[in-house]
Amino acid sequence: MNAITDADALRTHFGPVSPLAERKQLDHLDHHCQAFIALSPFLVLATADGQGGVDASPRGDAPGFAKVLDTHTLLLPDRPGNKRIDSLGNIVAHPGVGLLFFVPGIDETVRVNGNARVITDADLLAQVPAQGKIPATGLLITVTEAFYHCAKALIRSNLWDPATRIERATFPSLGRIIADQVSGVDGAAADANISESYRSRLY
Repeated sequence: MNAITDADALRTHFGPVSPLAERKQLDHLDHHCQAFIALSPFLVLATADGQGGVDASPRGDAPGFAKVLDTHTLLLPDRPGNKRIDSLGNIVAHPGVGLLFFVPGIDETVRVNGNARVITDADLLAQVPAQGKIPATGLLITVTEAFYHCAKALIRSNLWDPATRIERATFPSLGRIIADQVSGVDGAAADANISESYRSRLY
């Protein structure tokens, strides 16, 4: 198998980066980035631990749930989950994060990189309530890079095209999947618990 194993060979393989692609990278959130983030109901958060292990986790809520505090600072609330805290544990060990913001109907995305801290500051977290509830924790992110990513991936995937939607009933439920993967789990009971969590434990 042919593989590229060093940075110089990688650059040679792809050729020089286009001047525009290089110059579009900002060190802050300009008004276009801020406007996109204010419309975004969904992002993917990438983190890494101190040993190089990586993780990507979805985050979602009402548009603008990730709050821009200033041109260099984002506040991302941590809504209730399964308490694995993979992302938060990684950040405690290694603060570098990458965020990819999506807006339904727009094929471009916004990429933000920076350093995060896990915070419990009540005054800050009071700025990002949901359903009348203030999150117990959040991420305070210092932005070091921000730029728009072109639409090619979303165009190729037809992500927002209703015709590409999968009928949910054609794919196993999450409870059924977990029951197949984990010995001793009852699929129907797992589905009931998951459905209840979706109804009453989102916030």
